[in-house]
Amino acid sequence: MTSTSDPSSTSPDQVLAETYRADWGRLLSALVARTRRLDLAEDALSEAFARAGARWPAAGVPANPGGWLYTTASRLIIGGLRAEAIRGRKALLLAIGPQWVPPPSADGFDELEDERLALILLCCHPALHPEARSPLALRLVIGTSTAEIARIFLVSPATMAARITRAKKKIVAAGIPLSQPVDDELRARLSDVCRTIYLAFTAGYTPGQGSDLLRIDLAGEAVALAAVLHHLVPESPQVRALYGLLVIQHARRDARLRDGRLVTLADQDRSQWHRDELHAGLSVVADLPPAGGYAEELRLQALIAAEHASAPTAADTNWEAIVVLYAHLETLTGSPVVRLNRAVAVAEARGPADGLAMLNGLEETLPNNHRLHAVRADLARRADHIDLARTSYARALALCTNEVERDHLAARLDALHPGAHRTRAACWSSVPPPADRDRRGRLR
Repeated sequence: MTSTSDPSSTSPDQVLAETYRADWGRLLSALVARTRRLDLAEDALSEAFARAGARWPAAGVPANPGGWLYTTASRLIIGGLRAEAIRGRKALLLAIGPQWVPPPSADGFDELEDERLALILLCCHPALHPEARSPLALRLVIGTSTAEIARIFLVSPATMAARITRAKKKIVAAGIPLSQPVDDELRARLSDVCRTIYLAFTAGYTPGQGSDLLRIDLAGEAVALAAVLHHLVPESPQVRALYGLLVIQHARRDARLRDGRLVTLADQDRSQWHRDELHAGLSVVADLPPAGGYAEELRLQALIAAEHASAPTAADTNWEAIVVLYAHLETLTGSPVVRLNRAVAVAEARGPADGLAMLNGLEETLPNNHRLHAVRADLARRADHIDLARTSYARALALCTNEVERDHLAARLDALHPGAHRTRAACWSSVPPPADRDRRGRLR
């Protein structure tokens, strides 16, 4: 795998950024698979990217950026192993160990086996604390920044950094191996693996700070990992549900933005939806039997996504069916985010007043969630509670850190003039699919 851009026609900084997004996980997993040294591999790969950032603008972008980074990181790892050997007065062979495989040339990088799924299994090892597994996989496999992971999990960056560091030290100290996806091992960790992939997908559609509303490449990586997992264990109910859910949601990617502005589900141009992907996802979801645990959570979410995807127009959406599905999901999870999404569905099916009533008490479990206030503002506007709408939009704007979402909210607030509130909207129907959260609303 290499950057999707032609290095000769793109700036070095852009090539490096695209290579990071496209190849970080594969690069790191290949390095760990060959060296069995997670600690050295991650540091070496980070240093290789830093060196590329310093050298490529002057020397030019290499023909194979991923191969250049892999070779550079491999050499840095060898240097680190030699330094360890000298410090420990040991032979280099003993320091490297029998698993070491010399790095291929830069041109040979594309032929390396993809070890990302094995790296996810490593991150989801039962010896690691459950709170650290998904964050560690996002950091190592996807390359998501620690600050972004902290935002996703609703903890401080310092707390998340410490959590990830402890997990990495545990892997090194305990000698947890990077193993190939063996059947028994896959099944033992399947729910954690599915949860990790789903969180990566969610991160792609909720970037948080900055000017990007979507990270299509990040979400696409998660869909690709789900496809690999589905190929390996197609009979697993949670894997099938995850794959169907992600494919359906990702099929709407091109319609979520228009001229840099957020487009709610009700206003999306459905001709831009990828029909072949929708058909593939709907085919998987249609055959899902009731399950238990996390598999059932994913199945219910997949069924909700299928209801949206199956409607020819927004007006044809079967909101009553979606309300029922969200009710089951809320009973199963107790998640306040599910209740927030259920309130949107209730408002569409039965009116904004009923949806508003369902939001009561959510401030306690979602105290700083700007989408709670955005939903309340939209419902209040439709229910003629204009003062509440203004206050809620202002509160949502104060909490929102994404520029595209802020522009959307500001436009809604500016539109609160006489008569504007009577326009029907799908509320915050672009709320991302409810992530896996505990009963206090924190991502697990």
